[in-house]
Formats: sequence, C-alpha cells, structure tokens
Amino acid sequence: MSTSDSSQNAPTILIVGAGRGLGHAMAEEFLTRGWNVIGTVRSGTPRTRLHDLAEAAGGRVEIETLDINEPAQIATLRDRLAGRTLDILFVNAGTTTADQHVRIGDVSTEEFTRVMVTNALSPMRVIESLQDLVPATGIIGAMSSGQGSIANNETGKREVYRGSKAALNMFMRSFAARQPEPSRTMLVMAPGWIRTDLGGADAPYTIEEAIPPLVDVILSQQGTPGLRYLDRFGKTVPW
Repeated sequence: MSTSDSSQNAPTILIVGAGRGLGHAMAEEFLTRGWNVIGTVRSGTPRTRLHDLAEAAGGRVEIETLDINEPAQIATLRDRLAGRTLDILFVNAGTTTADQHVRIGDVSTEEFTRVMVTNALSPMRVIESLQDLVPATGIIGAMSSGQGSIANNETGKREVYRGSKAALNMFMRSFAARQPEPSRTMLVMAPGWIRTDLGGADAPYTIEEAIPPLVDVILSQQGTPGLRYLDRFGKTVPW
C-alpha cells in the first residue's frame, strides 16, 4: 500500500490549538501512531513547530487557521471542513491571568472575561459547531485540568484558571446531557502539571513524559459512550 493510500484510510483527528505545547505534542504523537492530523493555529502566528511537522509529514498533517475567540472564524472553519469525517475532535485551549494567583475578588473584569471566554466559552462554541462531523464511533474531547475539580480544591490559588476549567467541565456535562442515547465518547482530560508556557518551569513533568500516556487514555476510551473526566493515567478525576 502506498503512503497516499495509507493516508486516505487512516483516521483523522482535529486538534484545536496545535501550534505549540500540549497541542503540538498531541499532533506529533497521533501522527506517529498512524493518524492524519488537522491542527489549528491562530492567523498571523509566526511559523510554529506544527508547520515543521506538516512539512515533514507527506500530506498527513494539515494546518487550519482559527482564533477560537472569534465566532466568525469558527463558522468559516466549519464550512471548510464540510463533508469531512473527524474521528476525534479535541479542543486544546488554555490561558491564565497575568498574575496566576490573583484572588477572584481582585481580578479585573477584562482579565476574568478573557480567561473565561478562552478556556470555557470558546471551546464549547467549537464543539457545538463541529460536532456533526464526528461519527457515532468518534470522540469529542477538551483539555481540562485537575485544577478544574471542585472536590479537589483544598488550597485555592490560581482561582480564575480553576474557575474557568470547572466551567468548561460543567458545560461539557450539559453538552453530554443533551446527546441522544447511546451517546458518543466524550472526554475532559486532566494532563497534570506539565512543563509548558502555561505550566511553567517548576512543573514536575515534561511534555514527552505526559503526552504518550494521555493519548493512550484517549484512544482506550473509543467506543465507550458518555462523558468522563480522566487524568493521563486513565483515573477518574472527581468533578
């Protein structure tokens, strides 16, 4: 079988936010496992590692432009992907406040809105818009965080970020509750504290340590209907 034939028969994942960090690492890992990858970057973004990956991938990596905070761009992406099948739709979006430990009563309205829109509202707009491209056997997922767990919050800190990820989890539960039975596989993933631009240099785990098991867990859930909140080892995270 030629590379072209193999590519045509391979499953496809769309990773929203794949230019760097965890999103790029996921793209690289899925490509290594034989998947076709569509990854998004924001328009006007300088060349990213995703561009390097696409250049070396022989047509198996496509790059789309998308700012998830622009609803018109989500609609345009939906039009461009019309007729395609996405075996996995995964939204990897994350930002935080300039002062990560600002208390909720002290954060500016503008900063609060920016984080909540990027981490909670915009991922759901993407999922709502593109869900019909995912077949019944497919997976819809979003990158959450263990800090989105209300039950596990015993220290406070990073309050706005925590709140945004808890909101994302709640919105995914609402989305899942509206699905017909049996529903597709839906996931909110908690990758752990990873050494990225968002996680910082003090994080205990590297991307290379975190992403392969994360992808293992995502793929292991295929065909299991309903929504799950899991860490990268497949353990259920308390809501």
